[in-house]
Amino acid sequence: MAEQAADQTANQHKLAGDWSTRPRGLFARFGAIDIERYLPRTLKARTSLIIVVPVILVQVISTYIFYENHWDTMSRRMAASLAGDVAGMVAATRDFKDDRTRAWIRDTARRTLEIDLTFEPGTRIAGQRIESREEAGNDVLDEALWQALERPFVVDLVAFRDEKLIAIDVELDTGVLHVLAPRRRLFSSTTYVFVIWMVGSSILLFGVATVFLHNQVRSIRKLAQGVEAFGRGHDVPDLSARGAFELRQTARAFNLMRDRIRRQIQQRTEMLAGVSHDLRTPLARLKLQLGMGGELGSDDVTAMKDDVTEMERMLDAYLAFARGDGAEDARPTDTAAMIEAIVARYRREGANISARAEGLAAPVRFKPVAMERCLGNLVGNAVRFGKVVLVTSERRVGELSIHVDDDGPGIPADKREEVFRAFTRLEPSRNRKTGGIGLGLTVAKDLALGMGGDVTLSDSPLGGLRATITIPV
Repeated sequence: MAEQAADQTANQHKLAGDWSTRPRGLFARFGAIDIERYLPRTLKARTSLIIVVPVILVQVISTYIFYENHWDTMSRRMAASLAGDVAGMVAATRDFKDDRTRAWIRDTARRTLEIDLTFEPGTRIAGQRIESREEAGNDVLDEALWQALERPFVVDLVAFRDEKLIAIDVELDTGVLHVLAPRRRLFSSTTYVFVIWMVGSSILLFGVATVFLHNQVRSIRKLAQGVEAFGRGHDVPDLSARGAFELRQTARAFNLMRDRIRRQIQQRTEMLAGVSHDLRTPLARLKLQLGMGGELGSDDVTAMKDDVTEMERMLDAYLAFARGDGAEDARPTDTAAMIEAIVARYRREGANISARAEGLAAPVRFKPVAMERCLGNLVGNAVRFGKVVLVTSERRVGELSIHVDDDGPGIPADKREEVFRAFTRLEPSRNRKTGGIGLGLTVAKDLALGMGGDVTLSDSPLGGLRATITIPV
């Protein structure tokens, strides 16, 4: 139990990734900071980071550009507008001395410019005031007022502790003009709208991205759980093909891989059972003949040789089935030449066989040894059960098909899937004497699946059986 727990812990570390032993990447090669240590471990967190970081950078850059350019320009124009209105009111108040005219100016300013005017004659501005261009400094409103007025003034951005009003006192020759203007004449409220829109849109974008990422990561997590469970020997159902195209493709690939592994396990189990069953009979005959004692006649020796030959043939078939396609790599192959070589070999043995290749001028990429064994098994079956055999080929977009037709008895439609199972022999025509031990079609299909293709059976135009090899190219 302790060893199983240790193995399970080791497997979990392999699945999760050992951070102490994993390669550091490009940054570690050059002696820089190891960013991998500070990045999130999960795909969802990393993908969210990929989305959030650019959004934050874009917002920071946009805000900087806005405040450095647009906001500065807008503030100067609004300050210049307010300073111009104040300068106009100062000129009107100074030029018109009678109270009735000043009252009319005050009413007009309140109604049209939203400015309240109060004139206090015979006084001067007390306290700190701006009397020169240098004192105006870099403040936008102070600079605009000095350019428009060129006389002492005082600005209070929070008049009477009211954040909505701005107070401007201008010193005239005959007194002080008090000006109250709304704060929105100087500061735009759209700034807050801009900031709120940026923050709100970012939160909305991040929320939508999180929902989509959750769905995608959930599919990946299910795939990982399915692979881990299948590796432990559990029965895993088909993974649903959902999410992005790559995730659906991965789910379908896992389902195909799982089915092929199951089929191989089943075939190996059936092979062992077949070995035990098929070798028992000749071994029993040999044991009986040897146990009878006495001298063996020529007939007995011949029978024993036949038993040994049968056992050798069965063992060769078992080994060929167990060997599969090995670790062979796919490479461009002259398919027409390969077909002609197989056909010529059977023709030399006296078979009535011919070949017709179409569209195979250019080499096709596949596993040549596996293809030769696969096609050889199908042609051998056709020669064994038919008098006339025809091998044809055709190449379409992304697919190569090789047909093997014979005029033999064929296989019933309801038995065509069953014959691909190991050690399946159909009686009476396809018995052991004439049809081998039932591994030819199984080996052919297994080799075709190993190349990403398949072997199918159908009715032949010659009246017998058609076996078709289809592989992607």
